Formats: sequence, structure tokens, C-alpha cells
Amino acid sequence: MASSTAGTGVSEAQTGKTSKRERNQEESELLTVPDGWKEPGFTKDDNPRGLLEESSFATLFPKYREAYLKECWPLVEKALGETHIKASLDLIEGSMTVCTTKKTFDPYAIVRARDLIKLLARSVPFEQAVRILQDDMACDIIKIGALVRNRERFVKRRQRLIGPKGSTLKALELLTNCYVMVQGNTVSALGPYGGLKEVRKVVMDTMKNIHPIYNIKTLMIKRELSKDPELRVQSWERFLPKFRHKNLAKRKEPKKKSMKKEYTPFPPPQPESKVDKELATGEFFLRESVKKRKKMEEIKVKQAEALTKKQEERNRAFIPPKEKPLMKKTTKAPTESKLDIEAIKDKVKKAKTKKLGAPPVNPAPPTSTTTEKKKKKKKI
Repeated sequence: MASSTAGTGVSEAQTGKTSKRERNQEESELLTVPDGWKEPGFTKDDNPRGLLEESSFATLFPKYREAYLKECWPLVEKALGETHIKASLDLIEGSMTVCTTKKTFDPYAIVRARDLIKLLARSVPFEQAVRILQDDMACDIIKIGALVRNRERFVKRRQRLIGPKGSTLKALELLTNCYVMVQGNTVSALGPYGGLKEVRKVVMDTMKNIHPIYNIKTLMIKRELSKDPELRVQSWERFLPKFRHKNLAKRKEPKKKSMKKEYTPFPPPQPESKVDKELATGEFFLRESVKKRKKMEEIKVKQAEALTKKQEERNRAFIPPKEKPLMKKTTKAPTESKLDIEAIKDKVKKAKTKKLGAPPVNPAPPTSTTTEKKKKKKKI
């Protein structure tokens, strides 16, 4: 009986696991968007009566963008005219305004038009900014001016985001399928919603002193993992790199360390008073005359100690310093010069070979200074 119950328990557990797997697969299938699917566009048939009220948005632009906007404004009006939105450029005030008309049927078109003029004001070229009018496109303007207090540090981190010759920014654009424009105190991004989320994370981390190369590496790994259909349901944490700070600034320790006492719920003991001390020693019960006598004796003892110390300090000046002992000159005993017998023998042999008054074996050639002078005189 016991074996049968155990078998049924195992089979129930297995069926429970399989059912959970099936549920997870079903949920993943529901969450994943099939390839090539696009949301149907909003047409005039969806809203034939149009909008009830007119709505408008306006943004200011800097002075250096005036010439460019003046050139490309006819194209802006043409692009917005397809969705029946009116656009106006005020060069005196330095502002751009978009507003709906009676023919406008798409309620979200005015929001896209607002994003378009915002991107144009933030130095995004018209060729890129006009993509915001598409259904699957969105934009994000990230303000980075107030994230770093020090101006020099802010400029360095902003340059780090751009990279050498714009290489870091280009890599970020390729991985996120977004257009990124760094201008002044803002970063303008244009692309799909998923890519904009990654761009914002990279920009915020860079301004928090985290190098963008770490986030770019993780994005590259995620891109490769997304190609595998089996890994869509699984967690990717085991594949992603975990970067740690190597150069951590050590906290300066104080010179005087204050040790905290152990906490006790009881208050500290009350210090003894003068009367308590006298009661403990027995002086409290003595007469006043005896107390005065004791005090005088203590004072005299202290005075005697002070006098002896002063006397010792005075006598120190009269104590002669210790003389250094004179260094005795160590006379070395004359070493007995050892006679080199072989050298003496060689000298004797040479003396025997030589004859008294005889010329040397190899005579030196005579100097021909006098003969040369005579020859010169004859020639003259």
C-alpha cells in the first residue's frame, strides 16, 4: 500500500510540473509579438466626425536655429499637412506653434506634431525628426544639465557619452535602433519604445560616472540572446556580465578613534561626595584641630618634595659632563718583507750577460735632426 501511495504522489508532482511548464509557454506565446505584425493605422473611418475642440502647442527655439528652420519650414508644413495640422513659425518671438484644424481626425497627431517641433528646437535635423510622425516611433528628451554640479566634470562625462569621433554614440544607435543627438544640456533620442528605454539608462549611468562601454557590452549580449527562441522564456542574468568598481577610494580613518561603550539600561553610578569620602576614611568623626593639623602636615610634605625637586634641578648645572675616552693609536707591527728569490736570480743573470761599457743589445736608432737640417741648407 505504501509503495502505491508513493507512486501516486510522484505522478501528481510530475503532472503539476508539466502543467506549470505549459502555462509558462502559453503566457510567453501571448506576450511575444509575432514577426512582421504591425498595428493597423488610424484612418478617417475610425473618427469621421473629427475633433470637438482646437488644441495647440508652442515651443521656443534658440537664435542659432533660426536660419535652418527658415529653410526647412515649407517641408515641415507639408509633412504636418498630411495629418491636417497647421504649423506656424514666428521669427520675431522665436517660437514654433502647431494646432489642430476642423479636418483633423487623429487625436494623437497633435502630440506627434508637438514632439516634432521639440526635436527641431533641440538641433535634430528635419530628416530624422519627421520620423516621429510614424506610429511605431517615439522620442525622449533627457535633461542632463542638473545631474552633475561641476561644469568640467559634466563636460568630460558628456564627451565620454559621445566617444572618440562619435564611436560610442554610433554603437549605441546601432544596438538600440534609435537616433541620438547630444546638444548642450539635453540628449534627444528618437526610435522605438524599447530602444528609448535603453538609451535613457545608458545616458543616466554615464552621468553617474559609469562608463557607457559596460552598458554597450550588455546590450550586445542581449541582442545575441534574443535571436535564440528557447531563451526567450528563461532568465538572462547568468549570461550578462557583472562589473564591479575596482578603484574604490578608501575612506580616511580618523586619528582618534572613539570607542563606543556598551549600551546598558542602568544609569551610571553616582559619584561620591566629600562627606562620603570622609565617612569612609573616618576623618568625619575627628575634631577640627586634628583635621587642621593633618592638612598642615600634608602641605609641609608637599613643600618638602617641591624643594628637593628644585634643588636637584639647580645641581644639574654643576655636574660635569662625562668625557669621551681618547682613542689609542694602534701601531701596526712592521711586517717582515718576504724576499722574492726568483726575481733576484733573474736580475743576476741579466747582469752577467751584460758587459761593462758594451752597447745595448737593441740600440735605439740615431736621431736624424742634424742631417735633415744640413740637407735643407744645401738645397737652398
